Parts: sequence; structure tokens; C-alpha cells
Amino acid sequence: MTRHAVRRVRKSLAVLSAAAILATASGCSSPSTKAEEGPVEIRFSWWGNAGRAELTNKAIAEFEAANPNIKVKPEYGDISGYFDKLATQMAANDAPDVITMGGAYPAEYANRGALLDLSKVEGTLDLSKLDQGARENGQVKGKQYGVSTGANALAIVANPAVFSAAGVPMPDDSSWSWDDFARISRDITSKSPQGTYGTATVLTHDSLDAFARQRGESLYTQDGQLGLGKQTVQDYFDYSLKLSESGAAPSASETVEKLNVSTEQTLMGMGKAGMMLTWSNSLTALSKASGADLKLLKLPGEKPTPGIWLQSSQFYTISARSKHTDAAAKLVNFLVNNPASAKIIKSDRGIPGNSEMRSAIQDLLTPQGKVEAEYINQIGKMDFAPTYIGPTGSTAVSEITARINTDVLFKRLTPEKAAEQWLSESKAAIGK
Repeated sequence: MTRHAVRRVRKSLAVLSAAAILATASGCSSPSTKAEEGPVEIRFSWWGNAGRAELTNKAIAEFEAANPNIKVKPEYGDISGYFDKLATQMAANDAPDVITMGGAYPAEYANRGALLDLSKVEGTLDLSKLDQGARENGQVKGKQYGVSTGANALAIVANPAVFSAAGVPMPDDSSWSWDDFARISRDITSKSPQGTYGTATVLTHDSLDAFARQRGESLYTQDGQLGLGKQTVQDYFDYSLKLSESGAAPSASETVEKLNVSTEQTLMGMGKAGMMLTWSNSLTALSKASGADLKLLKLPGEKPTPGIWLQSSQFYTISARSKHTDAAAKLVNFLVNNPASAKIIKSDRGIPGNSEMRSAIQDLLTPQGKVEAEYINQIGKMDFAPTYIGPTGSTAVSEITARINTDVLFKRLTPEKAAEQWLSESKAAIGK
């Protein structure tokens, strides 16, 4: 999100917080969770491209056929404006009934009383068949507020055709380092046509987390503090700058131009990058966009200490102000537990956390989907450090990272000054 958008999100969240307090103080009754009679309409929001919308609408049609008294109104758009719009809706008491969220947003909104404690609909929403890790990923302070849509992990998406055209061999991802990644990326750029790069991006906010974990640190601690030191943050910005300066990655201006583009407009989607650090469940969309047989590689620098982790791709949540919580719970239950839904959505929102759903889709997955599933299986066997959901205010930290990283790329800040500023702003954002 842009700085302006994030400021509006914070303002809206502040309004939301005050509204929640007033509702509690005035003894506002909780929405009914009893089964409702007669037709009801619920709203369901998510973000994503046209392909995701098509799949989701097909799943909604199946749900409506099985539940003729429930009409689902879809609301979706590009991720760049999704959470800005959601914050405004929340503050205006006009939130969708079922809300798709990601990252630290479930904690942000749950801590402000905006999400339904799902124990209130446990008679309708059955989470017993989800893997334990998948269930726990949706918990905030021990209470279930989100339902994992599926597992995901950071990966390096690689285009073997770009490697081959440049005469650069594919790396051994069981042992490569970040220095190897930078060297290979430079080699590809130098041996490719102008406009094609070794890596489509410099570093991301998520890779800062991986950087920290590989050093025995973490982005956040269990008690909601920052868990990494200045040197790690400085090294992160320094490495990002060197990728750009060396030509391994695009220039600062090209990087900024590509910050919020669609999958089809990324360099990897256009077939103009050898590698891209992103989430594993993007493989299918990137493969379709590029028309290439893309591969997933493990992150560099995973030895001796792994930085990888399994993360819920997204979460389904229910608004605490929904007037139709039973109907909303039925929809979420259908999305995560019904084979008909699983066979439509497949791995679009990550590899399902319900083993029965994984079995239902195994033979239906595309070659790319099977690669994603196998990658998640490999990651699941690794011994990695626990993951702690970000504290309230942490959604602003990713924006802080992107903004300061941009300042570094344009050389408005040195990596050292950038690290100091990042620590200062991030601590202020989470109130620590």
C-alpha cells in the first residue's frame, strides 16, 4: 500500500477501535448465531486476479445450490486497494460478512473487536479436520478468529528457459547461499537481452523475516516485540541495494514501477526474469502468465539455520457485526471442508490444511499445482523455528520496509541510516 493509503487505514482502524469500545459500553447485543430461517444474503470479500474470481464464483454457485436459502454477494478487487477499502468499511460498520485476510490483519482486527470469535459458531463451522498448525495459524491470544485457506511458503520461482538462454546452470538449492543468488542473478542479466534480469525483484518485507530467522532472530517475538537487531536490518538493505546496483535486479525506478502490478505485468510473468522471490502458491499464475515451465527452489542461505516457515496463504474470517453469522459460518465450512469446493479452488489459496481435501484434489492438480504441493511437503519436513503472528500495528511495518527500501535504492538513505530509521519507525508502529 502507499503511504497515503496506510495513513487512511490507521485512521480508519482508530475510528473502528473507538466504535468497538462504544458498542461494548452501551451493551450492544451480539449478532445471533442461531440457524436462520428464510432467505438471507451475505457478502464475501477477497482479493486476487480474474482467475481467482472465476474459481471462487464457481465455488459460490456450488454453495448456493446446496444452500438455497443463502445468497452470496461476491466483493473482490486488486490487493493494492483491498485493505484500504476494508478499513473504511469496518469503520463505517459496513464490513462484509465473510472477509478474506492475510498476514497480521486477523490479529489487527481481532484485537479491536471487529472479528467474530469462531467458537460461537463451532456447531456450524467444523475445524477438527484441519492440521493443528493450520488451526493455530488462525488463532489470536488462544482464540480462533481466522480459518486458514491453505499452506504457503516463501520460495524462489525460477524460469529454466531464461537460465538456458543465458547459458547459466540452474543452482543446487540444497546448499546455495545469498552470495550465490546474487552472482547467478548478475550472470543471467549480463548474458541476456536488455530488459531481462537475473532476479525480478530486490528483497521484500517477507525476505527480511527470512534473513532474521537464518540468523537465529525473528521479525517478531512471542510477546509482540521486534526480534531482530540493527545489523540484520542493515545487511538486508545493503544486500537489496547491491542487487540493484550490480544489475542482478532492476534499477530503483524500474523496481518502483513494478511494486503493485498484476501477475501478468511482473518480469517473471512476462518471461523476462530468471528468478523471483515470492510465495509458492504464485507458481501456477506465474506459469500461466509466462507460458513457461517454472520451478520452485528453496531459499538461499538455509544452512546452517533455516529461515523458511509454513504460513497460511490467507484466512477466512467473519465480521463480529455480521447479522448472519450462521450463514457466514456455513460458507466458510463449505470452503474448507467440502470436496466440491476443494475440487474447484484446488491450490489457488494454498495447499489445503484439511488432509481429506488434499486427497480430493491430488489427481486434479495441474503440473504446477503438484510442484507447489510437493514443495510444501518438503518444507513441512524441515525443522524450522516457530512463527509468531505480528502484534497490533504490525501491518504498517511492511509498508515501512518497502518505503525505506525504496529510499535506499534511490540512495536517499545509507543502509546503516535506513536500519536505524526502520527500527525506530517499526517500534513506534507496534507501540514498543
